[in-house]
Amino acid sequence: TFIEEHQEDFPGVLVDITPVRSYPFGRTLAHVLGYVQEIKPEQLEKHKEEGYRLGDPFGQDGLEFLFENYLRGKDGARYVEVDAMGRPVQDLGVKEPTAGANLVLTVDLDLQRVSEEALVRAIEAARKENFPAPAGAVVAEDLRTGEILALASFPAYDPAVFTRDLKPQEVQLVFNAPDRPFLNRALRAYAPGSTFKMVTAVAALEAGKITPKFTIFDRGVYVLGRTYHDWLAGGHGRVDLLRAIQVSCDVYFWTIGQMTGINEIARAAREFGLGERTGLGLPGEMAGVVPTPDYKYKTVKAYLDAVFGPQFEAVEKEYGPLLARAEDEEAKKKIEKERERKRAQIQAEYDRYAWDLQWRAYDTLNTAIGQGYNLYTPLQLANYAAIIANGGTVYQPFLVKKVVGPQGETIAEFKPKVVRRARVKPETLSTIQKGMALVTKPGGTAYGAFYNFPVPVAGKTGSAENPGKGTHALFIAYAPADKPEIAVAVVVENAGHGGSVAAPVARDVLAKYFGVQLNLPAETQKTAAGD
Repeated sequence: TFIEEHQEDFPGVLVDITPVRSYPFGRTLAHVLGYVQEIKPEQLEKHKEEGYRLGDPFGQDGLEFLFENYLRGKDGARYVEVDAMGRPVQDLGVKEPTAGANLVLTVDLDLQRVSEEALVRAIEAARKENFPAPAGAVVAEDLRTGEILALASFPAYDPAVFTRDLKPQEVQLVFNAPDRPFLNRALRAYAPGSTFKMVTAVAALEAGKITPKFTIFDRGVYVLGRTYHDWLAGGHGRVDLLRAIQVSCDVYFWTIGQMTGINEIARAAREFGLGERTGLGLPGEMAGVVPTPDYKYKTVKAYLDAVFGPQFEAVEKEYGPLLARAEDEEAKKKIEKERERKRAQIQAEYDRYAWDLQWRAYDTLNTAIGQGYNLYTPLQLANYAAIIANGGTVYQPFLVKKVVGPQGETIAEFKPKVVRRARVKPETLSTIQKGMALVTKPGGTAYGAFYNFPVPVAGKTGSAENPGKGTHALFIAYAPADKPEIAVAVVVENAGHGGSVAAPVARDVLAKYFGVQLNLPAETQKTAAGD
């Protein structure tokens, strides 16, 4: 540079070269890549033996964090002798810097872009229908290997914002944005809604409670203590298991859920990797929740203790000093009586809610259709669809194929990893696959989104209630239905029905993957119906 070339004209001025990370794709892949920022004091303390210094960049999220030890290069140096004025008088040598390694990802960049664009379109369309639709996520996975082909979360951020010096108030402004762009929604847990119904079906089949031909006549209501209403007023009529999956019949799954019981449903959920982290490795992945009586008891108990504990403490705080100052036994007894009266009032209120510590029939019904305490991430839902499709093989999802050194040498390589086999009979999975294949066919809840789609797709819509904020729209799928390659999960927050909002996103992702040119009329999406 000019200053280096005219060093004699700038006594005391030294040129310092600082590496700056480049993010050429902007917000694309932001939640996968993460970002680098100046090393934090606690990180410096932990890694000081590795040569880090104050001010060094350090991966703070995503792959930048996960693979920091590979991506980090080594600083170079120029050694010079200077005179009393700080001017270089003799060059003593140069230590060349060493570049960090590169990561070869499993992600298909074009598919990633389509996933992000389709998600934004769905959100914008939902907002036009007066839904809040603040956020969403898409995950696409190669169900034969566990490779993540796309992982999108909206809203996103530009990692390049951290490549310049930010004032503390600017940093706070970025991190405290109301739409929470740094939150990776693909790793956040949501109620799965009706996408969970295949778990209930598997549980009932495996427990021998039903066969695929088990049939009910659905009039739109289910009575157990009180009346529960199907999403379709009037019901679906005569329904067997395959049709129940196709039309997402709540009454059918309430019926078989109650027949089967929560323990078998929970066992089946865990066979599909639900309720446990996938092993992807990205920071912030939630484990989710498979509902059980024990989980409910602990959750409700913690809530009751948090609400009523301070009230009991306040009584003791109020009456303790009064008792200490009581003039005689009669005054003391009077104060104790008043204290016990207040404690009894609080205890009576506590006992009113403590009834709900126990698992009730309605908890099983809620769980059976993916509501209640069920919570799973879009990543888990994609993996769940993959396990159904590939015949029960549980792969560990991964994002990095290999780490390549500056000279192109392979430093580390990552192969598909089979975690285990789901303990589900092949004939059970075959039945579920047949039901999911009907979802995109005439009469299915995602037929409108996949009308005339040339590749057979198996899927399941979901609409998860989120009290006070609007229903989450969900869709999981795999394709081709007859020879599966790719699994997809879509969640759009507070956006309405899965069939009309989330399914079109998956369709666009699958169209890109299979090279399908979409020429669908605008009204086609509106014909997608149901849960």
